Order: sequence, then structure tokens, then C-alpha cells
Amino acid sequence: MNNENDIKILMQNIGKKAKMASQALALSSTDVKNAALIAAAQEIRNAKNEIIDANNKDMDIAKGRGLTGAMLDRLKLDDDRIEAIALSIEAIAQLNDPIGDILQTKTRPNGLQISQIRVPLGVIGVIFESRPNVTADAGVLCLKAGNASILRCGSESAHSSRTIHSCLTRGLKSAGLPEEAIQLIPTQDRSAVGELLRLSDYVDIIVPRGGKSLIERVQNDSRVPVMAHLDGICHVYVDGEADLEKAIAITINAKMRRTGICGSAETLLIDQKFSGTQLSAILNALQESGCEIRGDKTVCELFENAKEAKEDDWRTEYLDAIISVRIVDGVDGAIDHIAHYSSNHTDSIITENVKTAEKFLNEVDSAIVMHNSSTQYADGGEFGMGAEIGISTGKMHARGPVGLEQLTSYKYQVRGNGQTRP
Repeated sequence: MNNENDIKILMQNIGKKAKMASQALALSSTDVKNAALIAAAQEIRNAKNEIIDANNKDMDIAKGRGLTGAMLDRLKLDDDRIEAIALSIEAIAQLNDPIGDILQTKTRPNGLQISQIRVPLGVIGVIFESRPNVTADAGVLCLKAGNASILRCGSESAHSSRTIHSCLTRGLKSAGLPEEAIQLIPTQDRSAVGELLRLSDYVDIIVPRGGKSLIERVQNDSRVPVMAHLDGICHVYVDGEADLEKAIAITINAKMRRTGICGSAETLLIDQKFSGTQLSAILNALQESGCEIRGDKTVCELFENAKEAKEDDWRTEYLDAIISVRIVDGVDGAIDHIAHYSSNHTDSIITENVKTAEKFLNEVDSAIVMHNSSTQYADGGEFGMGAEIGISTGKMHARGPVGLEQLTSYKYQVRGNGQTRP
């Protein structure tokens, strides 16, 4: 692109094509949409070597930029991850199509029959950063829900995302659907994001998926409604009545399974009743797994290998093998800490006391609240949604994993027999 005017023209054309495609998709049958998905999954498999070659280019560039190991893990694709993308697309094809579902029907005393019907949102703009699988997840979820999508990947995943997108396009074409139903913005020029956020005539909602600075920019600048996916400052609280073996296993998994995903635990809260040898057992297990411990004053006194946590640590999404640890006064202390520092993403309590667990589940105001389970389950696939566009931490329209149903709206159909309002 030569200048800002070129970018503006490009984005206007993308918006117009997406709007037209969305009108076709809204009338497309489930069978046709599923045919496009199945074909796209096979195209992904057929292009495995091409995708890996493209991903290797992205990895080389990312290493040159000094990206962390966790960020490189988010970016990397291999045979298993490519197959997982294809399987995820096929799983979405198997899900019930929400479009046309009758949410409720009632007949008024005057004889009017009023039905609430699920319909697509229209055109969805998805802005994401390093994970190239989001290209497929976002595109196919929007498609199954009858929406056109405009995708903007980060520069880190540009080669991988373009190659995956070409597979989706071939799937659309084979099913007779408009190729513009899933568009990937072809430039990494940052001004394209600004233009996307101003396409209120064509785009119905923006879904940003990335770091805090990206989310803040989108929320501040967008003229289109935003479904926010904020940073994942996820907590694990180990209650005084926790089972030690469960506490160790869940904490290690929540932090270390994949440190670079939004469901990774960033803060460990431990009941002061649990802060003797049990504390050391948990922290030793974390350290042996390669995790750095940053603790409050009490933690540092009890565990010599802990570094002193600063105030910013309690607000930090590390996306790395680092965890902040604080001793709290029971479940109320944990709830207070989470209320003050949480990003309202995912928080988990480990306890054998059902009453305490229910208090935590009811009083922690996060999109996902768990009992005796790892925060790494904060994932649309694990929730039976097939995949997700992201985890919405807001309260308008959708909250938690954003899957098919969350990518729809509804309208009312009213059927009468000549009624006039007195």
C-alpha cells in the first residue's frame, strides 16, 4: 500500500464485499455451510507441508525479534497442531446450526403469535496476534453461524495465516459460497486496523484477541461495538481444606501445561492455614517444573527461592513460566484479592469443602469460575463448543467462551390475522 488513502480504499472494498457475502450466508443452508467446512478441513490436511513451510518463516522472523519461548509456542505449528486445526473444523461442522432456532414463542391475548428467532450478527471483524490457528477457528465459527468475517492477523503469524486462509477460501469455493465470506486483510500496515474499526457501515461487531495494548486501542478507537477478550490474569486459590495432591496437580497444570495461553494461571493464592509444609510442597513442585516464584513477604520468608513480588506482579499476565504467590486469610481473602486484581477471565478454587467452593463460585465475578479443576480448561473446545473466537470478559451480549451461539443475535417474527392496535 502506498499511502493511507490506498488503505482506506482497500478496507472499504473489503467491507463492502463482506456485507454482500453476509447476506448470502444468512440464507445459506446448514448442508452448504458444512460442505464448505469439511472441504476446508481437507484442504488444511492437503496443504500441511505448505503450512509448515510458511510457519517456519514466521518462526525464524519471531526468533530474530527475540520473542519469548511462550510466544514462540503460541506461534508454532507442527503435524499434530495442523491436524488439530482440521479436526476442530470438522467438529464445528458436526455442531448444531444455531441459525433459525426458535428461542421462544408466545401467543398474545389478541391472537398475535410472537416468535424469537436466532439470526447471524452479520459481519464480524476479528483482530488477533500470534496464534495462526485463530485464522481457522474464527473464520469457520463465523461461517457456521452465518456470518462473514474480516480477519486481521498479527505480523508474527502473517505467512502461516495467509496459507491457512487460502485453504478456507478453497473450501468456500468448492461449496459454492462467496470467497469473500472469510477475508484476511492482506497488509500488515497498522493503519488497516484503524480503518477496520471505522467500518461501521459494513461491520457489525469487532472481536479483538491479543495483548492489553491491542484491546485498549480497539476499545478506545472503535466505532463498531466490541466484544472484548481482555488479558487472562487467572487465579488458583488453594483453600485450607484442599487435598494436597489435587492442589499440586491442578496448580502445575494450570500454570505449566501451556504458559502462553490466556487460561494459564498467573497468580497462586494460598490459605494461611495451608502455608506450612504444604506450601513448600506446592512451590517445590512448581520450581521443579521450571517455574519462577514471585512471592509476597510471607512467601519469601517461608520459601527461600522465591523472589519478592512487586505490586505490578499481581496485575501481570506473564504468559511465561512465572507465577506470583500470595498468602491470604481464607476464602474471603482470596475473593477480595481477585476482586481487586482479576481481569475477570478465569479463577479456580481447590478445596474439599463444598460450602466454601459454592461461596467462591457465587461471589467471584469472573467469566469462568471453577472448583477443583485447572484454569487451562477455559477453552471453547473443552466446553463442547468445537472451538472459540476468544473468551469474552465483558458482560454485554456474550461472556466466557465465544462459540457459535455467541456469534448470533435474534429477531422477532410476529404473525397475525388482521389485528390492528386500538
